[in-house]
Amino acid sequence: MKVDKPIIRTLMDTDRYKFSMQKTFLHHYPGANAKYRFKCRTLGVNIGRYASEIREEVQSLNSLTFSGEELDYLRKIPSLSGDYIDFLRIFRLDSGCVNIEERGSELVIEAEGPIVHAMPFELYLLSIIQEVYTRNEYPDQNYREPGNRLEEKISFLQNNPDAHGFRYADFGGRRRESRDWHEYTVQRQAEALPQHFIGTSNMWLAMKYGLTPVGTMAHEYLQAFQALGPRLVDSQKIALETWVREFRGDLGIALTDVVGMDAFLRDLDLYFAKLFDGFRHDSGCPYQWTRKLVARLKELHIDPRTKTAVFSDGLTMETALALHNSVKDEITPLFGIGTHLTNDFGRPPLNLVMKMVECNGQPVAKISDSPGKGMCDNANFLRYLMQVYRIAEEAA
Repeated sequence: MKVDKPIIRTLMDTDRYKFSMQKTFLHHYPGANAKYRFKCRTLGVNIGRYASEIREEVQSLNSLTFSGEELDYLRKIPSLSGDYIDFLRIFRLDSGCVNIEERGSELVIEAEGPIVHAMPFELYLLSIIQEVYTRNEYPDQNYREPGNRLEEKISFLQNNPDAHGFRYADFGGRRRESRDWHEYTVQRQAEALPQHFIGTSNMWLAMKYGLTPVGTMAHEYLQAFQALGPRLVDSQKIALETWVREFRGDLGIALTDVVGMDAFLRDLDLYFAKLFDGFRHDSGCPYQWTRKLVARLKELHIDPRTKTAVFSDGLTMETALALHNSVKDEITPLFGIGTHLTNDFGRPPLNLVMKMVECNGQPVAKISDSPGKGMCDNANFLRYLMQVYRIAEEAA
């Protein structure tokens, strides 16, 4: 199936945290290399047959550069200003970093190269793969029913007395049904829910609609330090320390589940607890996670109500609001809602991920608090990482 325009038409069509992580690596580890690997967690899906079409879309990324208007917008964001904007002015993607193969029904994709050049491909690729699959499998897609469901979600908040103080952002770019549908959902929520909808992780939509761009760091950031730091046991602390040095108090939300919440809390001393404004939950039971975080902050004699808890793991409007009302008196909650808004079409959305698997030729891993969300190629390294961070085998 051919279309007139490529799916990705601007380099701004990606998440906020890609810019902050790229800036950090550019300043502190400009020579670091990384390898990313794609995985479709949805079983029985034949994406491999679209490898050629996906390859063409990826090659079209080579022609994209940041426009003067986009650079001016980015320059006004304090945490991104300075020489990083000069880097973006001459930045181009090289599709030669990406290898795409069809192996039967399986789609095999790897991106490898200098980390500042390889890391942006993840979100562009996920958007491309999902949209290529959708437009081929469902060429006559009707948007009436998804539109009605979106209106029901908006009405749920508008008419709910329990939604007072509830705040959330769009985190739906990585698994959106399509570029146009993503734009419509964000535009509609910003229009209808100004008291609840605080922004979007997508930089293109934030710029276009005057919204707050939301996001700090992703798993790949902390994973990289498993290879970059002098000692594996200190990798989380070095990653957080480097972040603090780079942003000097800005972008103060730390991700907690790269090697599990328990291991994160052992590294969360008074220094980091004071320096970071909040913490992001992305796997495991959110209620249990909150109890553990609140207990640790109290142990450090910090009032948990002065900190933000960002929840972003597979939320719906209903589960997010229930969580808000459960924890709002203990900590300040904020929510990132994704697939529920950008890919609710009455069929199971594809579960697509692209994770860092190596940095500087060494294996890296994510050990999630949710079974099945971890990813590592090297079983020996995974066992060693679990031993270092005192993680039980069943957690992997």
